[in-house]
Amino acid sequence: MSHRFTSQIEVAGPAGERYDEILTPAALAFIAQLDNEFAGRRCELLDERRLRREKLASGEEPLDFRPETRWIRNDDSWHVAPAAPGLEDRRVEITGPTDRKMTVNALNSGAKVWLADFEDATSPTWPNVIGGQLNLYDAIRRNIDFTTESGKRYTIGDNPATIVVRPRGWHLVEKHLRIDGRPVSASLVDFGLYLFHNARQLLARGSGPYFYLPKLENHLEARLWNDVFRFAQQELGIPQGTIRATVLIETITAAFEMDEILYELREHAAGLNAGRWDYIFSIIKNFGDAGADFVLPDRAQVTMTAPFMRAYTELLVQTCHKRGAHAIGGMAAFIPSKDPEANALAFEQVRQDKEREAHDGFDGSWVAHPGLVPVCREVFDEELGGWPNQLGRLREDVSVTAADLLNVASAGGEVTEKGLRSNINIALRYVDSWLRGTGAAAIFNLMEDAATAEIARAQVWQWIRNGTKLDDGTAITPELVRSMLDEELAGIRADLGAEAKLDDAREIFVETALGEKLPNFLTTGAYARYLTDLV
Repeated sequence: MSHRFTSQIEVAGPAGERYDEILTPAALAFIAQLDNEFAGRRCELLDERRLRREKLASGEEPLDFRPETRWIRNDDSWHVAPAAPGLEDRRVEITGPTDRKMTVNALNSGAKVWLADFEDATSPTWPNVIGGQLNLYDAIRRNIDFTTESGKRYTIGDNPATIVVRPRGWHLVEKHLRIDGRPVSASLVDFGLYLFHNARQLLARGSGPYFYLPKLENHLEARLWNDVFRFAQQELGIPQGTIRATVLIETITAAFEMDEILYELREHAAGLNAGRWDYIFSIIKNFGDAGADFVLPDRAQVTMTAPFMRAYTELLVQTCHKRGAHAIGGMAAFIPSKDPEANALAFEQVRQDKEREAHDGFDGSWVAHPGLVPVCREVFDEELGGWPNQLGRLREDVSVTAADLLNVASAGGEVTEKGLRSNINIALRYVDSWLRGTGAAAIFNLMEDAATAEIARAQVWQWIRNGTKLDDGTAITPELVRSMLDEELAGIRADLGAEAKLDDAREIFVETALGEKLPNFLTTGAYARYLTDLV
């Protein structure tokens, strides 16, 4: 079914309950305005991404700090805007999709901030996209509840977390909204619908429209977002500087432009986040062909204490605090289980991770489950004392070079059969979940999302590409992976049953992990092929 609301934009997705409250003619006209203004620049920047990746892969362009923006890095006089209401204290942030249960649970979790995620934790089905907007609309108006299967009803408490929305990345499109037959940028859809419906309501409640910006690769992409913000604020008649944005530094190229990204967004910037899972994925994408020095060991062995990861996080803290911006740590993906011994071990690992971040100067960090909120809060309470953040810690002791950021070999470790099988197994299970409409999947006591699935399949591709050997000397070949793939698939099929979409998951894995070239994202092709008709 298709509805044409205006001459500029067409709703190609089916109607659903209350969809008309989100897809109003005025809201759609606003999305069309954003698209008309910024679609061309978005495409140009995506082309530049592709060209630069080719140059980095071929060695034509070495990755280094940009000489033409040295003046931005060396100028100590500029700072970002002061923290907006609700964002002064960010010691615990919880991440998760925007389904109704998570919305209520996250807001009541005790975390200071909820990252309402339309990206890696959301499978972008049409019902998820519009349903998520409806849930946020209701939550902001305190008009949402959730009843469990046992009949217990939950409503939003008196001190809910501040909502920060993560729209989908620049590389994604929303095929259910079309202009002149072409799909609209998914970033502009998620951002525009949320801002249009909720900005004034949020301001009236003493908060504001806040965003996390994913997968930026350079400061020019940050400049595009800043221009989107300025245009949107003008069109909606809200003061310039109302919007605040925290940028995920989750690509290796963005790590070389942290100052520049904050500078471009300085009137709207709220901080940077160490998006560590996608960061590892980005390293593999950009240097997958660069030889053994860039081959990573088993995913479980790539810890945050590896020198190249530590260089990245310490530079992030130093950069943020020099500019008055918050530095937010990475996600703890652990999910509490019924096994007390496993819980004790996992909680201790999470505690150590958060203690490292707090000692390094981070102002807060992420957890993926409400059960982890107390651990993170306790660690940061102890570190912060009576202060809301650590902006006063300038980390002038930190000195990070390009070589430090690129010293991937410093990870050490090895590739094992267990690690290879784990990557295959997790990728299959996650893609199956994603195809069935769930973007945050509990797998082996960890909350997996699109980022970890991307690492899993990219590592397999890199190991094959580089002729990597397992610790027992076995070469990792396409034939070896295919044989393991069939074995892992049989076990998963027995576990998940007939409802699973494992044949499709297998096909996606083969295409994105065993091909000659490494596709940039598994989600882009899979979305076009499998999710656009899922209702």
